[in-house]
Amino acid sequence: MLLSIKEMEVRSIPFANTWQPGEIDFSDSGTTQSGPLTAEGVAEILPHSGGEVRVKGRVKATLETECDRCLSRAVFQIDTPFDLFYRFLDPESTPEDEVAIDEGEAEMGFYELPGLELEDILREQVLLQLPMQRVCREDCKGICLVCGGNRNETDCQCKPPAGDELPEDDRWGALKTVHIEHSKN
Repeated sequence: MLLSIKEMEVRSIPFANTWQPGEIDFSDSGTTQSGPLTAEGVAEILPHSGGEVRVKGRVKATLETECDRCLSRAVFQIDTPFDLFYRFLDPESTPEDEVAIDEGEAEMGFYELPGLELEDILREQVLLQLPMQRVCREDCKGICLVCGGNRNETDCQCKPPAGDELPEDDRWGALKTVHIEHSKN
């Protein structure tokens, strides 16, 4: 849905829409929408602002992703308000036109004509609500390092090789070698 700047010059644009799974693309984020995404709010040009746009509303969605610990399904319920500000970005501007921005402007987005795509705004707001570590539950036990089984589903009796020690994590091995060689010189 295009939030048209021309239309906002005449009146504010209210919105109350529902998008079914697949209508907004979340595929590059590793998540899928598992139910309707709903949003309601209003977009308007702020008076005496030189064309600054405010988009305020609420978005609700259910997203699924893979658990970072056990690789099973993790579900996240999103229900969040948003209050965003956008300033016109002149496509005719040149690098010489660039100016420093203050801290308040750093929180502002930019738009080009003919306006803003509501779906892009909602996609960003939903993804910002997902946690950095996406787990199916707080006490997720993850997968067994020996057999690969989901430790939430079964208590495997695997014993790590060489007694109680876990296999050595050698991802930094090449750097250790460089450090040792550098220390000798």
